[in-house]
Amino acid sequence: MTKLNTTVKVKSKKIRVGRGIGSGKGKTSGRGVKGQKSRSGVAIKSFEGGQMPLYRRLPKRGFNPLKKEKVAIINLGKIQNLIDNQKLDTSNKINIEILKKLNIVSKKYNKMKILASGEITKKIDLNAHFVSKKAEEKLKKVGGSVDLIK
Repeated sequence: MTKLNTTVKVKSKKIRVGRGIGSGKGKTSGRGVKGQKSRSGVAIKSFEGGQMPLYRRLPKRGFNPLKKEKVAIINLGKIQNLIDNQKLDTSNKINIEILKKLNIVSKKYNKMKILASGEITKKIDLNAHFVSKKAEEKLKKVGGSVDLIK
């Protein structure tokens, strides 16, 4: 019985450029002949041959504030659904802290806005930072109220 050589190379040998003609990467070290790219210390990432680069041609737009206020948007239909499923109690005021405790709203939100999508049938009192006009009208029609937090 003869033993077979089963060693497998995990790492291929590094090509050493500029070490003689016999290496296959001698003389110009695979950089071609002459020109800017053949020289050392050349970085021409976004250079477009003297033409105005793309990142300078395009307009700069917008502004990203460092402290972005995260606003949770809740529709009246969703609130009504939660009341129907007995997840919300209508006897006391509903605000963002209560919704956070019940895991209805994510903890990352610090303000709340009420929108008018869906129907509301129960009389409820809300504490919110923002309310749409239609949502306010719908709440008043049912007999509810909204207190805006400044």
